[in-house]
Parts: sequence; C-alpha cells; structure tokens
Amino acid sequence: MWPVNRYGIVNRASALDAGIPERRITEAVRSGELQVVGRGQYLPGVVLSESAQPTALLYRKRCIAAATGPGRLVLSHDSAAAVHGLELLYPDTVHVHLTNGLSGGGYTRARRIVHPGILSDDEVVEIDGVLVTSLERTVVDVALASSRFAQSLTVLDGGLAHGLTDDSLQRAFSTPRRGVSLARRALRFADGRSESPGESWSRAQMIEDDLRLPDLQVEYQLRSGRTARCDFGVRDVFVAEFDGLVKYRRDMRDGEDPEDVVIREKIREDELRDLGLDVARWIWSDLTAHRVTSIVRAHYSRLGIDL
Repeated sequence: MWPVNRYGIVNRASALDAGIPERRITEAVRSGELQVVGRGQYLPGVVLSESAQPTALLYRKRCIAAATGPGRLVLSHDSAAAVHGLELLYPDTVHVHLTNGLSGGGYTRARRIVHPGILSDDEVVEIDGVLVTSLERTVVDVALASSRFAQSLTVLDGGLAHGLTDDSLQRAFSTPRRGVSLARRALRFADGRSESPGESWSRAQMIEDDLRLPDLQVEYQLRSGRTARCDFGVRDVFVAEFDGLVKYRRDMRDGEDPEDVVIREKIREDELRDLGLDVARWIWSDLTAHRVTSIVRAHYSRLGIDL
C-alpha cells in the first residue's frame, strides 16, 4: 500500500521515509502502477482504473500537485475549472494553468501555462487547501479565452448551474477586451438547466444554425408511475435526449451491465411514445459530425413545429 496525502497523491519523499526503496518507486512508475502527476508526486494507477473519467481525474490530480507544491500558486482557467467541478467542452488536459497575479510575466512551457493577470482578494479562493481563482473569475477567464461559441456557452451554462447569476456575468463582460464579444453572445443564450457539455453543445449547434430552441429538462409522468425528465422538449409533442457515455455510467446501478441501462432506457422511451411524444436521440458522434440540427429539423418538420 502506497502512502498517500490528503489528495490521494504519493509523495516520493514520504514513500522513501516509509521504507519503500527508490528502485521500487522507479519500477512502479515504469509499469504504470504509479502515474506521475508532478515532480516527485504520483497517483496510484488503480485509482484511474476504477474511475469513470480517468483522463479528467489524472488532470485534476496534476493540477492539485502543481498548486500544492513550492510557491502555493493559484490555479486558473481550465485547471481551476477542474477543481471547481466545471465540465468543459474542450478542456486543455495537457497544460496546468496558473495566474501569477501580475500585469505581465506570463509564459508557456511544455506542460504549464502561467497567465499574467491581477487577482483581487475576492478572486482567489481556497478549496480543500488548494488556491484557485473564484468560480466567477474562472468562468469569465475560460469564456474570454474561448475561440468557439460552444465552449463559451458550455462554461457559462456550468457557471449558472453552480450558482452564478446572469447579472454578475454581464457586469464581468461589460469592459471591452479580447474575447468579450463571443462571451457576451454566449451569455445571451446561457442556461443553468443544461446538465452536460453534450447538452450545451447540442444547443450551440441549434443556435448557430438559427433553429428554434426547445425547452430544457422537461418532465412527464409515465404509465409505470415514474417521472421521466428529458433533456429537451417542445410543448407536449417532441422530446429529445443527448446520450453520452457518462450519462449511461451514471445511471448504472450496482451489479448492472451497460446492456441493463440500455434496456431500461428503451422501456422508458416506449412509455414516452405512449404519451404521444415524438422522441429523438443523438450521441457524441452526431455532435462532432454536426448532425444534431438536421436531426431536430427533421422532427420539427414532421410535427409541424415552427423552425
């Protein structure tokens, strides 16, 4: 058993102090038993193997390792988002992002980006001993740095879902600066009811193609007595859902296989159709191929829904 700190990270010095030979640590890194998250800091590989989102987990641990090392640096941008639990559409899991609190002096290295930027006292918070930019500053930084509408919409959706207000974000974008036009446009459509990057990206494609937007998180009472909450809906005629892998893993019960979730979803979909609802579904590959708008438009046309 490897000695770990409060963050589940193995510190090389602590391992040596516990009597673990240097050669054993080297072998563990080489075999993948330990994953490097920082200089002299490692994450047990078994933790990743048991995670539904190993890439996101490894990145978060790398960020924590950087922020808790010498200097007590402030995580920002994508790294702060990871600590806050904000899901991004295009997260940068290569670089650890930090902000130096200065008007200049930023730099980029192979696995680290240090951003210049003044940080006021209320723009830095401590989460479980880790210094990060505040939720609002994090959301604003990511939105301003985004070159894609969908990424900006996703982080703003997430910010609202985490408790930020439209008014506070409007104030944050009131000053002209790089990236603010795209961020302001995304804010006009941001909705805290969106529950995943896939749902936000779906709406972004509809918005960019000037398609009528459905309502979000609509609920229906099924004949089985269950309440079905659907990602999207228009009146009582059309519902749609984004089927992401994370959603299926989330809905799996103890002892279930993915097939069990699929069967349960098929029964749920049949019950929705029994209510007279037209049901559409799409997956991640439909988003990447930009097929969502055509899927929704076909249903709208068949049902006589104004585009």
